[in-house]
Amino acid sequence: MHEKTPWTRARPRLLVPPFMLGIVIYIFKVPLPLNFWRATSVLNQSYNNMTTEIGSYFVAYPHQYTFRLDEPIRCQQESPFLVLMIPVAIHNREARDIIRNTWGKETTVLGKVVSHFFLLGVSREGDKLLDEEVLQESRRHKDILQSSFVDSYNNLTIKTMVMFEWLSSHCPNTSYAMKVDSDIFLNVQKLVDMLLKAPQHRYLTGHVVRYAAVIRDQTSKWFLPVSAFPEPTYPPYAQGLGYVFSLDLPQKILEASLHVKAIYIEDVYVGLCLRHIGIALTDPPHSGLFMEMMPLLTSSCYWTSVITTIPGSSQQLLDVWGMYETQTQSGC
Repeated sequence: MHEKTPWTRARPRLLVPPFMLGIVIYIFKVPLPLNFWRATSVLNQSYNNMTTEIGSYFVAYPHQYTFRLDEPIRCQQESPFLVLMIPVAIHNREARDIIRNTWGKETTVLGKVVSHFFLLGVSREGDKLLDEEVLQESRRHKDILQSSFVDSYNNLTIKTMVMFEWLSSHCPNTSYAMKVDSDIFLNVQKLVDMLLKAPQHRYLTGHVVRYAAVIRDQTSKWFLPVSAFPEPTYPPYAQGLGYVFSLDLPQKILEASLHVKAIYIEDVYVGLCLRHIGIALTDPPHSGLFMEMMPLLTSSCYWTSVITTIPGSSQQLLDVWGMYETQTQSGC
């Protein structure tokens, strides 16, 4: 399973309104009595029943997901300027290894510390052999965060919100984080250079989409009925292939999620949460930084001029990385 395939990125995504009042996620560090959590479990059950009735447009969030594999002190110890959070399918070890050998190996850029973490769920089948392999990978690389939700395409919103939870509670000294897909070429140098001039608060940028029409065609993978989202267009959102944000936003987005019902299209959902709290997205300094498709023809310095591009596959990322390093060494 791929987190996304190349053209799943350019489509408009989905939205979400209010739902489970009173659910307070543990990361908010509010001490709550046992009776509250008993009541919460009843609400969660009701939510699951409702989700079954209305189809797959909504997902089970807020919910108290837990981490099976964690790096609880690494972010605080390293105090990185930038944290790269990479959602990846649990079985996709190849993508993780390729990133570790390409842009994931960039740990100090322009004098700033950069850290990366892979965010996984659990397999639907409960594959014990896969669990053991991931455990050994985690012990070796110390960059795996595995939460208790089922790792699937329809749960990408859950994966994203769990990412915000983890950042909010684990990275107190970090300035920025980026959510970046596992099949993306990322120019960390260009990214850090942009962030050194960026706002430090209420900031989220990437490939910003505005006035995208809601898809009402029932044959479309991204169909949303009027009953799930009545507005004809989505609010502004940054495409999920890669967006970067200041570290004051995770907590604000989590608070908004208590009032905005979660749909499975994660990037639109983040846009909905930002709209709820009145935070506008920021356009990048110029339109050529966050690219979707790799162009048929590239200039001699193309790979050093962009922040993100979709190579087409994880394997092709190795070839692209070689071109990037060549261009860097040639003075681009």
